[in-house]
Amino acid sequence: MDKKTFCLFETITILPPNNRAFGIFYCPRPRNCRQRRAMSVANASKALNRSGRYLRKPAFYRKWVSDAEGAEFPAEAGRYHLYASLACPWATRCLAVRALKRLETTISVSIVHPTWQKTKPHDSEDAHIGWMFTKPSDKPVTPVCGQGSIPCTDTVPDTVNGAKFVRDLYDLVGASEKVTRSVPILWDKQTNRIVNNESSEIIRMLNGPFARLVGSDKDTVDLYPAHLRDEIDAVNEWVYRDINSGVYKAGFAKTQGAYEAGVDALFLALDRVDEILSKRRYLAGSGQVTEADVRLFMTLIRFDSVYAVYFKCNARPLTSYPHIHHYFRELYQLPWLQKTTNLDHITRHYYTSHPSFNTFGIIPRGPNVIDDLLKPHSKLFVSTRV
Repeated sequence: MDKKTFCLFETITILPPNNRAFGIFYCPRPRNCRQRRAMSVANASKALNRSGRYLRKPAFYRKWVSDAEGAEFPAEAGRYHLYASLACPWATRCLAVRALKRLETTISVSIVHPTWQKTKPHDSEDAHIGWMFTKPSDKPVTPVCGQGSIPCTDTVPDTVNGAKFVRDLYDLVGASEKVTRSVPILWDKQTNRIVNNESSEIIRMLNGPFARLVGSDKDTVDLYPAHLRDEIDAVNEWVYRDINSGVYKAGFAKTQGAYEAGVDALFLALDRVDEILSKRRYLAGSGQVTEADVRLFMTLIRFDSVYAVYFKCNARPLTSYPHIHHYFRELYQLPWLQKTTNLDHITRHYYTSHPSFNTFGIIPRGPNVIDDLLKPHSKLFVSTRV
């Protein structure tokens, strides 16, 4: 067959266990075939450009919940639902701020299973994989590689729409195939719409109008105080570019050059963080935790257990950065960050969801990160800790 009639995929292929094939392959089907269209449904692992560099796509849904009069989405208790993952760093930042602001009874939640699954399991021509909803009593999930048994502990099903997969929610609102089927999702139960799926904006809604709704703005730390906003925004820019997304730029790189560019920028940024923390307690201003610290924490907690190995970010461990190390311990010991950290979900997700990276879905034992984080830290002025 003429190679021009083939369609080139760069994705995860699901084949029987005795006939596996992952990664790039040619499909002997016309370019308008149904399977090719199914492959075009977006997930995070496909955000690559022609040079092999990872480029995280911007979120599509960007509406705001507000306490202003006449708001399209007014801040109301019980109206909104958060779809999240304990494995995903972007979603977990929302869970952490929801816990800090005591919004557990104000905004309901669903927690996906950590292991990606086929989102159309009965359609042999649809190979998209993504987040699935389960309940803790469900039988363990077999990863798409065909091996392993991952329990459903700490999951929460979709009690709003009864969806089986996150993909179903995007389909429910008519999302384009180009929209990544991701979490977090802030869902309006009244209008059955996605309000927002950009975590950086969701945490500001939780810190702002939702906190004011329940009064937690008065007795919990303001993560985005007016006097630090310019500094927070500046820090967020390079931390997001070189660290939060930097680990993915290294891990999802498809060329040596793309990998080296990502990993070099990552460790230069970590050097910069350590230098900042040698002079002050937190990233933006020395007196309090801000959203800049929350956003960085979500990468740090995944670093030595996942990113150093799985994404080849192994130039040096976090414990070799003296100031980051003690800062990291202090942050983890904050109750609202600790209670929303689930290292089992983190490791199970990464090591079982991308067969092209880890063909047999083997989860490494890894370092004992949590025991280390519970040890005393050496930061000063502990009375300012939230």
